[in-house]
Parts: sequence; C-alpha cells; structure tokens
Amino acid sequence: MKFYVIGDVTVDHLYHLGRLPRAGEEVTPLRASMKPGGAGGTISVTLARLGHTVTLAACVGVDPFAEYALSHVRRSGVGTGAIQQDDQHLTSTITVMQTDAGDRTMISDGAANRQLDPAKLKKRDIETSDALIVNAYALIEGPQREYALQAIAYARGAKKAVPVFIDLGTGAVNKARTSLLDDVIGSDYLTLNQHELQALTGTGSISAALAKLGQAGAQRVVVKVGKMGSITWTPTDTELVDAVLPEGDVVDTTGAGDTFTATFAHAVLSGVNMAEAARAANAAGALAATSLGAQERSITPADLADVLPKAKKTRDTPAREPS
Repeated sequence: MKFYVIGDVTVDHLYHLGRLPRAGEEVTPLRASMKPGGAGGTISVTLARLGHTVTLAACVGVDPFAEYALSHVRRSGVGTGAIQQDDQHLTSTITVMQTDAGDRTMISDGAANRQLDPAKLKKRDIETSDALIVNAYALIEGPQREYALQAIAYARGAKKAVPVFIDLGTGAVNKARTSLLDDVIGSDYLTLNQHELQALTGTGSISAALAKLGQAGAQRVVVKVGKMGSITWTPTDTELVDAVLPEGDVVDTTGAGDTFTATFAHAVLSGVNMAEAARAANAAGALAATSLGAQERSITPADLADVLPKAKKTRDTPAREPS
C-alpha cells in the first residue's frame, strides 16, 4: 500500500526522572538520551517497516539536527521527496521529562515544521495514494496548516477513494481545543486518547464526547485508553478492545500513540475490521514502549501475526463516490 503522511519530525531530548522537578529546582535524571522523533516521522517509519511505500511531508531547518531528525526516516526507506528545508527556522526539538510512574511534561517547538510550503504540494501525490495520514499538529498554524488542509481536500475530491486518517496530539488539542473539531470531523478515521477526546469536544466523559462527535458527523473513531486498550466507535457500534501486554518492561511511552495510529491504518488497509485493527494497534503501541525512543522498536509483520487476522478484502475502508 502507498501512504502519504503529513506531520512533524523532531529531535527528542528524553529525561527519565524519579519525579518531576518543582519550579526553580535542579534535578539529576536517572538516564538521558537524544532520539529522532515527531509524529510524522514515527508514523512514517512504522509504516515503512511494515512493508508499505511511504512519502513523508515535513520540514526541517538547515542545521546539524536536520539529518539526525530524519535518520530513521531515511534508514527505513521512507520517501523524502516531500521533505522541505527552511533556512529561517531550526529543526524542531522536543524536551520530554517523564517518570516511571507515568508522569510526563514536555517542551516542544514547532519551528521549521510549521513552515511546510503548500505551494509545493502535488495533487497527484495525494490522489495516487491508498491513504492519507495527517497528525493534528499539522493543523495548528502556519503554512503547514494550509498544506494539510489542501491535502485533505485533494483526498476528499479524488476519483479513487483515498481514506483520510487524522491522529490528534495532546499539545495540538491543548492549544486549539474545540476549534480543531471542524478540521477533523470529516476524516474517515479519527484516532485520539481520552484527554484529547474530551478537550476536543469540551465534555467531561468518554460517552458524552463520543455522542458529541456523532452529532457533529464523525463516522469512525478510535480512542486510546492506556492500560485498558482502546475503544472503537461508529454511529451504530461501540467496542472496548483489550490491551495486549508486551514481552518486556515499559521504559518509554514517547511515540507509542503514533505507532498505534500507523499500525491501525496498516491493519485497516490490510482488510480487517476496526476492532481487529485496534487490537493490532494496541499490541504495536505497547511494544514501542519497551524501547527508549519513539522509533527505536521496529514493529514488523511478525510482531502482529498473533493479533492481526489475514483478510482478503477491506470491510471498513470507506468507498467514496467520484467527484
């Protein structure tokens, strides 16, 4: 399958702490590392390792971090023809501080990512893809937002169905809140966690939030609910899909949600229903958390063999009438 992915690439500075520091306090991390990251990069790398043809649209600076941010992207065979460079902004970096108890705080800078030039988007690249995946950070601001919205419009207008997957991110939702709803409601598949779901809809519970999404016109939603697994929702059905426990200890959850989204899209296009796709995504997200860094744990078809049934035709991928 051929995927077109729009999202950030970053350099992640990871600090694992006994506890998060108080204001003005200096602490020593239990361990520290620097890894390639970003939702766009992680989704792309995961799909490529699963055997797909992937094009990533992102923007980096002209600086020493640029090649490092793209190192796994290039190594995994992701197409970089839509990668842009901006000499006025630095490659994006993210500082992540997290504890073994699951507490996490982040400092992120969109930087060059937000400068993705929509004039360089090629309509044919979208129309000839089997799916478009957009991370919600690309919908927040700057030229990148225009690029993402135009790509979605091309996918919606394609003569051959190009399903649109939109994955939210906590920082994106915290910044845009309910204003993101209009941008994401028309997606074929919307993936997000519980906090993002409630912030997006301005509600206090999962059930109320899903009801509001249904009223707004959502068709297929997957909610990541951590150790409980995930919830798949359509206007006619809601199902809790149990978590799949990984072999090995959880050491870093950075990028696990992005791995989930990529694997979910892979499974849907492989021909299984939403619940089966979510089960495979649960397993992949859990496996990703057993290595330090968003893109370090390679997810392969062998990893999913026990949880992803083989299917010959897609049962949930929407068919769109020619425009």
